[in-house]
Amino acid sequence: MGVAQVKAMEFVPCNVPVPQVMPFYFTCDAQCFEKEKRNSFQANLNLDGVAVFAISGNYYNQGEIRKKELEQSCFLLGIPASDVTVVDHRDLPDNPAVQWDTQLLAAFVLKHVEANNINVVVTFDAGGVSGHANHVSLYTALRSLHSEGKLPEGCRVLVLESVNLFRKYISILDIPVSCLLPRDALFILTEEETEQARRAMRCHRSQLLWFRHIYLLFSRYMVINSLRLL
Repeated sequence: MGVAQVKAMEFVPCNVPVPQVMPFYFTCDAQCFEKEKRNSFQANLNLDGVAVFAISGNYYNQGEIRKKELEQSCFLLGIPASDVTVVDHRDLPDNPAVQWDTQLLAAFVLKHVEANNINVVVTFDAGGVSGHANHVSLYTALRSLHSEGKLPEGCRVLVLESVNLFRKYISILDIPVSCLLPRDALFILTEEETEQARRAMRCHRSQLLWFRHIYLLFSRYMVINSLRLL
């Protein structure tokens, strides 16, 4: 069984990535949330399900392709298409050189959170894992909603920890380090679950450039997610 260590809270979690990065960074926590919902082996968790909210960006005019790939990927993880929401807005392009408008993005996220009774949102931290401007924008939008008290009462925000390049690519060897360092949630997948995560990642055929095959084999994010509460 994979490991899921979470402080007491109730979850209707919502991932907030951009479509192509959902399996690259958030598959681990999505699988653990889904497993908690099925098994309920930790008594203080009450999971109704996992919802995925993503920004299309329409990079290289591949918005529809990436949306379908995301839905296929989520399906493999036990998340139905009805729980996947993809926003396509011209002012939110998938571009590493573009910082998204905080208020516009926050408005989209808040609307989704309120409409779906979300009480835990999972997104990037200030480092965006890879430093991608769009990733950082998502963190900035959630931080703004959180700090201004605009999120519904009881709604928590968990951010995925960015680690240095060495730790990022030592796969399971990072487990002891992740276990020793402070965090609010730690998810570790089994070998079987990791292979399921890789299958989900392979659904994103339009994104599988050569360097992402290296990521698939060696990244700790395929096995481990450590998260902190805002």
